[in-house]
Amino acid sequence: MLVVHAVTSKSPRILDIFAKNILTAGFLLLWASLIYADTEGSTNNPKRQSTNSATALQEKKWIHGSADCKSNTDPAIEVFRYDRLSYVLRQNKCLSFEAPFIYVLVGEEKVLVLDTGAPESAENFPLYETVLSLLEEHSDENRKAAREILVMHSHSHRDHYSGDSQFDGKPNVTVIKPNHAAVVQFFAIENWPDGEARLQLGGREITVIPTPGHQEESVSVYDSHTHWLLTGDTFYPGYVYVKDWEEYKRSIARLVSFSETHEISAVLGAHIEMTDEAGEFYPIGTIYQPNEAPLTLSPENLHSLHSALQRSRNAQEIKKSEFIVMPMNTFQKTLSNIARWISQ
Repeated sequence: MLVVHAVTSKSPRILDIFAKNILTAGFLLLWASLIYADTEGSTNNPKRQSTNSATALQEKKWIHGSADCKSNTDPAIEVFRYDRLSYVLRQNKCLSFEAPFIYVLVGEEKVLVLDTGAPESAENFPLYETVLSLLEEHSDENRKAAREILVMHSHSHRDHYSGDSQFDGKPNVTVIKPNHAAVVQFFAIENWPDGEARLQLGGREITVIPTPGHQEESVSVYDSHTHWLLTGDTFYPGYVYVKDWEEYKRSIARLVSFSETHEISAVLGAHIEMTDEAGEFYPIGTIYQPNEAPLTLSPENLHSLHSALQRSRNAQEIKKSEFIVMPMNTFQKTLSNIARWISQ
């Protein structure tokens, strides 16, 4: 008390300066702790990781072919690692203009491979070896050997199952044939197409939702880990052809209903055909798409399509900024029937 009295009486500003320094130091400590917490969150916080991954997926610039494929040096398969257990693969458009996207979802017990692409040759399109290499990145040998690889398809058009031959006969691999009987039997889907099926990968649940319309065997897949809704050729940023209009309307309604009771982080289809100009698309057969739209669509896009389908009395083109839906003509339906006959 005597010391304080002496200081305050002789130097009235000393305590004020001392207090300001204490406040400044406290502010700096608080600022440093916030920066540290933010840095920690960027690596350890699952929610932050998910946000960063989702942004990276939305902004991802994919390999997109070449004007002259003879000079193309891109890999046959581009691998995008969304997180430690989730991968998106894109085929080189110089191998096939379809360049479908393939999804690899890793669980503790099983690995789901959704679609196997357009090329068949393992030499030109080493899909099976690529999947094995992904498992090696985050599994020891014992764990990798224990995981079953399960191959399924969004539908039975050839550009989604040609790579099956690379998986056929391989140890610990199950390939679900891309036909109605095989899909219904494996997933035990009752009351097709109104039923659903659930598949456990081990700490990761997959929901299989029948979505015919583009094609009779079309299904969509929901992943509980990423909250992705994978829609194949039923819905994607491109020119979606519809074989059965009424079935398609019901399928989109089914997906909208599902999205209202489940968290959907992204709607991801099997192709990109739209450009980055609203409503503009690359024609079928294009092998060079330097200005592609993003792969990701949203539940809001699904709702927009659903509303347009409900308003349309007849099968007719529906054109939006992010996608276009068009009924197949007779010739296209005939080709689709032939392709389906082959896959059955």
